[in-house]
Amino acid sequence: MRASSQFKKGALEMCVLHFIQKEDRYGYELTQRVNQFIPITEGALYPVLRRLVKEAYCDIYTKESPEGPSRKYYQITVKGKEYLALLERDWDEFVEQVRKLREAD
Repeated sequence: MRASSQFKKGALEMCVLHFIQKEDRYGYELTQRVNQFIPITEGALYPVLRRLVKEAYCDIYTKESPEGPSRKYYQITVKGKEYLALLERDWDEFVEQVRKLREAD
């Protein structure tokens, strides 16, 4: 297993919350959006979405689609916004610590 797949797993929740904070999105759209920056499969995304809903970090609602069947949209909650802020702060601290480690002796 490549190390990058472990990095992706750890950051995927943060990425998903980031994108649904900007605008409500449906699963396939989220996959496409994340894929613009980090290669993932739909199969990787849906367990993350289920977990975020279960933990009340986002809600789901259904909306008719002009291109076919109704779609489930994901919307960040207040709790999700707070969690995203925590994830981003922790991520920034972690990246900074790794940077310092790499620059050390």
